[in-house]
Amino acid sequence: MAIFGSIIKSIIDLKETLTPEGEAVKDQEEVLVGLLKKAKDTAFGKKYNFQEILDSENVRKTFSDNVPYFDYNKLDKEWWHKYHDGEENVTWPGKPPYFALSSGTTGKSSKRIPVTEEMVEAIRKAGIKQVSALSNFDLPPDFFEKEIMMLGSSTDLQKAGDHEEGEISGISASNIPFWFRGYYKPGEEIAKIDEWDDRVQKIAENAEQWDIGALSGIPSWMELMLKKVIEHHNLKNIHEIWPNLQVYASGGVAFEPYEKSFNALLGKPIQVIDTYLASEGFLAVQERPDTNAMRLITDNGIYFEFVPFKPDYINQDGSLTEDAPVVALEEVKEETDYVLLISTVSGAWRYLIGDTIKFTDVAKKEIRITGRTKFFLNVVGSQLSVNKMNDAVQELENEFDIRIPEFVVAAKRGEDGEYYHNWYLGCEDKVEDDAKLAEALDNALKNANKNYKVARGKALKGVKVTTIDPNMFHEWNAFNKKKGGQVKMEKVMNEEKFAKWEKFLNDQNTTS
Repeated sequence: MAIFGSIIKSIIDLKETLTPEGEAVKDQEEVLVGLLKKAKDTAFGKKYNFQEILDSENVRKTFSDNVPYFDYNKLDKEWWHKYHDGEENVTWPGKPPYFALSSGTTGKSSKRIPVTEEMVEAIRKAGIKQVSALSNFDLPPDFFEKEIMMLGSSTDLQKAGDHEEGEISGISASNIPFWFRGYYKPGEEIAKIDEWDDRVQKIAENAEQWDIGALSGIPSWMELMLKKVIEHHNLKNIHEIWPNLQVYASGGVAFEPYEKSFNALLGKPIQVIDTYLASEGFLAVQERPDTNAMRLITDNGIYFEFVPFKPDYINQDGSLTEDAPVVALEEVKEETDYVLLISTVSGAWRYLIGDTIKFTDVAKKEIRITGRTKFFLNVVGSQLSVNKMNDAVQELENEFDIRIPEFVVAAKRGEDGEYYHNWYLGCEDKVEDDAKLAEALDNALKNANKNYKVARGKALKGVKVTTIDPNMFHEWNAFNKKKGGQVKMEKVMNEEKFAKWEKFLNDQNTTS
């Protein structure tokens, strides 16, 4: 009998029972008022008259009417860069002790996103919510005695003047509470290794010493780590070395594209739980089984707004037009794509995080990540979002019985001067005919998206598919110095970036 595990499970069950489920809209009003009060005397708060907003009859509406939209480039250029010049009280009181480095998926250099002590605490509280939610899943008491493999970026943060820098997963892991350190793997020493490949090699070498019950990390990099462990120990699947593995907390991207290839590494089914930890904060967590949706965390230092995801409101660079309408939490509709805006205890205000989401259950405030604003392919009116692409690729997997964990697409002119959608599919299985894949992919997208079907009858001439080794996507990230951690593979490229991608592939073929 796992007595200690039973005690922990009982405490979690009791906490979940005693913690009342708040009213999300009321929670959000309180969060916004708290943010405005805290920041009203900052330079940003004075510029946008936070005190007047607080004194108004409708704080939420006055806030949205008086504070413009910001993406990273705008907020950094106008405000956040001042922190690096030694200024204080810029968009949040004092100076942030950390900056989260995030090159995202399309950026040429790292973004530096402020992380305050309040945000570190908010992420810790969200982590506790995640652990508490485990009481809703059918897990045995001894699960709560097993170790957790958290595969993030290096915890060896870099000192830069009066602050430290690193990816958000590294910042979070470097601040884990002392009582959790006995459960946390790969442990402090290995987690500090900066080079991704070296860190994963050390994990593989030490894997048999650990009794892993849960995994946490981005799917693409988690797959690579599991493959390395399996290869190093000459195993058939990961359960041969970690027989008690029962949970995988996925995060950052939709898990569905990786599901088939991920499951191929397992010896038995495990519970997949989605989480939404971004460089800007911990936004949502899956609280129950029988769904793949996550509940927004509405009472923990982040205020949410939503802009309908429509071509008229999105600029070419993925930013929002100034006249894009905003929708409040109580006004959202199910199965409608929205651009997500957040205001946070790190001094982000009406900030375009870059993700698109949809509500799968408005009453429960449950969402799914559907894509990125920059991953919206609309060069010739096709209006393809990433969730539509993911669905079509999954149809290919099922129809041809193959695994396609990665893909990238671009609209590109052919030699005939016409536009084609050029797809590279990272396929783990041998495919005899790429043309058949192209035809099936084209048909799946026509059936799923009427705008795409119209475009195919006019300006979009056709679809071209090339299957490649999925490792090429990881090597591309390495080539761009963006391997491991929070890095997500870009799904849509413009013609200029796509030309660099194809040159990279040609160079790889030449040297191989």
